[in-house]
Amino acid sequence: MSGGLDETHDAARQSWVEGAGGHADFPIQNLPLGVVSTDDGAPRGGVRIGDRVVDLAALSESGALEGEALVAAQAASGPTLNPLLALGAQPRRALRRRLSELLSDARHRAVIEPMLLDIARCRLHLPAAIGDYTDFYVGIHHATNIGLQFRPDNPLLPNYKHVPIGYHGRASSVRASGEPVRRPTGQTKAADADAPVFGPSHRLDYELELGVWIGPGNALGEPVDIAGASAQIAGLCLLNDWSARDIQAWEYQPLGPFLAKNFLTSISPWIITAEALTPFSIAQPARPEGDPKPLPYLWHDSDQAQGAYALTLEVSIASARMRDQGLGSHRLSRAAASNMYWTLAQMIAHHTASGCNLRPGDLLGTGTISGPTDDGLGSLMELSRGGRTPITLPTGETRSFLEDGDEVVFTARAQAEGFAPIGFGECRGVVVAALPR
Repeated sequence: MSGGLDETHDAARQSWVEGAGGHADFPIQNLPLGVVSTDDGAPRGGVRIGDRVVDLAALSESGALEGEALVAAQAASGPTLNPLLALGAQPRRALRRRLSELLSDARHRAVIEPMLLDIARCRLHLPAAIGDYTDFYVGIHHATNIGLQFRPDNPLLPNYKHVPIGYHGRASSVRASGEPVRRPTGQTKAADADAPVFGPSHRLDYELELGVWIGPGNALGEPVDIAGASAQIAGLCLLNDWSARDIQAWEYQPLGPFLAKNFLTSISPWIITAEALTPFSIAQPARPEGDPKPLPYLWHDSDQAQGAYALTLEVSIASARMRDQGLGSHRLSRAAASNMYWTLAQMIAHHTASGCNLRPGDLLGTGTISGPTDDGLGSLMELSRGGRTPITLPTGETRSFLEDGDEVVFTARAQAEGFAPIGFGECRGVVVAALPR
């Protein structure tokens, strides 16, 4: 195989781990990284295979690894994966190849099977200590839809097609999937009111995004060149940038989001590595005729040729009533990750263009990814047209924005002809009532 592909991507490769074959998210071709704990141990790095997790601390002491694979496993044996992310792609790739061999060859079963943890008995943690979190705004259909609600004649501001727009978010409130979503409280001001009021948000929303985990990073004052920016991508996850639209509308001018975004960001707990995603690299969609070509520091032909991913993202909702009635989640939207105006490499090149240093375990959000049609909209703000056209759930309930008890679930799937599909797992959260004030 060529172009970064190797035996680990072989669709015919099977694992002796029970249930791993044909697993919807985590077949042997995936092998994502995470941090888990059990009742009898501290948090440590693990690799997901089907419904089991390879304990990397145990594996590093087993004698089954050597060279760069051993170095990688040792770096991932602690409570965060930051030391592993700092090593870059080569050790990570070596560990992946050795694990793929160990988990596919039944001769290794007796040695490896005792190191497999049952996912049902694991607590999932953030995979890395996040030093900094930056949220971008590269989903062009979302940017256009939101802009149309406020500026019908000019939905995209003049800079949008020249520069990847982003802002610095709050790393302290990023949590792994499953953390309850406490309805935030803040100032809001109705359009016809003379003064703002303080209270719980009434326009709580989700935002369907991808999260980008940074690998080695760069030194302060040394920008990352666009030609090498993809090497900074350790892997991806799902990201829900929960948003209080009414708080945001009052506070965001002139400096941007603050309390409307800082109360919680949810992510799926597994790092789907750049190596696992190699078969799903696709060309960045061509810009519409007449759009400006990015400045040279943001343009590289190879990035345009393979800087996007063949991923399908989905959002589902289950109200408390739906769950009480035993109904499944109701899908709200499905969209392709290629609906991004800027590539991940362009995001990184721009982020560091000023000399800003990224560090191992930093997290970037893409911004909301929406498709061009109503069945692919990545937020309720878009689906309900700002609250003017509520959606109807299977129970007959309607939603303009999220109510207490609502559970939102994100999923993603990567598919390409000739390769085994892989998934991201879930990013979910249930809205709970604001604290009394």
